[in-house]
Amino acid sequence: MSWETIPEMVLSTADRFGDAEAVVDGDLRLSYVELVDRVRRAAGAFAGAGVGKGDRVAIWAPNSAEWIIAAFGLLTAGGVLVPVNSRFKPAEAADVITRSRAKAVLVQQGFLGMDYSAPDGVPVFDLKSDFLWSGEPFERRVSGEDIADIIFTSGTTGRSKGVMMNHRQSLRMYAEWCDLADLRRGDRYLIVNPFFHTFGYRAGLIASLIRGATILPLPVFDVDRVLELVAKEKITMLPGPPTLYHSLLEAGRGHDLSSLRAAVTGAADIPVELIRRVREELPFETIMTGYGLTEAGTATASRPGDTFEQIATTVGTPCDGLEVRIAEDGEVLVRGYSVMQGYLDDPEATAAAIDPDGWLHTGDLGELDPEGRLRILGRKKDMFIVGGFNAYPAEIEGFLLEHPAVEQVAVIGVPDERLGQVGRAYVVANTPVREEDLLAWAKERMAGFKVPRSVRFLDRLPLNATGKVQKDQLPV
Repeated sequence: MSWETIPEMVLSTADRFGDAEAVVDGDLRLSYVELVDRVRRAAGAFAGAGVGKGDRVAIWAPNSAEWIIAAFGLLTAGGVLVPVNSRFKPAEAADVITRSRAKAVLVQQGFLGMDYSAPDGVPVFDLKSDFLWSGEPFERRVSGEDIADIIFTSGTTGRSKGVMMNHRQSLRMYAEWCDLADLRRGDRYLIVNPFFHTFGYRAGLIASLIRGATILPLPVFDVDRVLELVAKEKITMLPGPPTLYHSLLEAGRGHDLSSLRAAVTGAADIPVELIRRVREELPFETIMTGYGLTEAGTATASRPGDTFEQIATTVGTPCDGLEVRIAEDGEVLVRGYSVMQGYLDDPEATAAAIDPDGWLHTGDLGELDPEGRLRILGRKKDMFIVGGFNAYPAEIEGFLLEHPAVEQVAVIGVPDERLGQVGRAYVVANTPVREEDLLAWAKERMAGFKVPRSVRFLDRLPLNATGKVQKDQLPV
């Protein structure tokens, strides 16, 4: 790997891949030469707006060509990217924008009918406006050790934490990821994973630009649109959560999926039967599963030659330069170059996550098989994953407790055939409230993936001696 920084890698694509297609987004088609020109102009726009080296800018928007140009333009201007979940409501986004001390926010007004606004004093630019075009070509020197991005994730307390990664970490990790996932120059990569997530941003955008693939961003997952694009654009690379492949198997008959070659999944429990059907009923030649987390990127991955069962029930072996071991209490520990630089403005949480020997305590429980493949057994954290999105019970419980009828609440993840897991809320009410009314209220205040799909009303929650809810004793 010859690049020290992400901008250096991105700007080199004009020479490396020239007139090859870089981005296809609806009617917009950009070659690599054109993409680099737009990125450099966007860098000038950010500099003109007062963004200096190390300044943070949030992007709160769905996948699009403009998101790509804005993100890499910001990095080229020396800024630090803060992606915000596009499904967040204004109060949720404001927390990330405020704590990251973002100098500006980029949005796509009107997406999902929402009005995207920022806290007072923080300028808002619409990605679809002329802002990204408004600068002169510009680039500012940064180093490989400089922080490139801060991606917010939540822990057991429900309070989000900003994970800091530098340029060199992402470049090394996702150069290897390209090999493990079988991403090739000239691939046509339909990115359904959101750019605000590591899977979409690093394993999607950064990997594609390292390897010279064509990026096709999808703003909202819609199986009919996926099927249409696969056939029309001859998609070869299609990573996503298991939900995606369930949808392809259900709807794929009668559609031309012959171009599909490489699949990458993870983020949820995967039935062995699903992997078998993907290999036998869809055209994919390779399927990779892996284990990753915002704090360390992709830590393990399956390898060519692994069986259906190994791909489905384990998350593979450690990536190059990383170590994985199991602590005495069964927690998965990861150590190596890709472990985060720390949590933003939170040295206590950083020290709690990374011990003095450099081991990252993941909060997940696992075991290693005799060949060194990691099997995830559960989560010390209560987090569950809804169609690829991390959902944190403590955060959801906090929102539900704001309802005047909710006295106590406990949220858990329960199996769902389509989404992997969905939330279920156990509520002790102080006044009568109907399930449908409580869920409708929740939908107004939380991103859709966080909203429980069902409510069970109880007279009391099972508590231990210290008053903590014993979730394993909740009725199924």
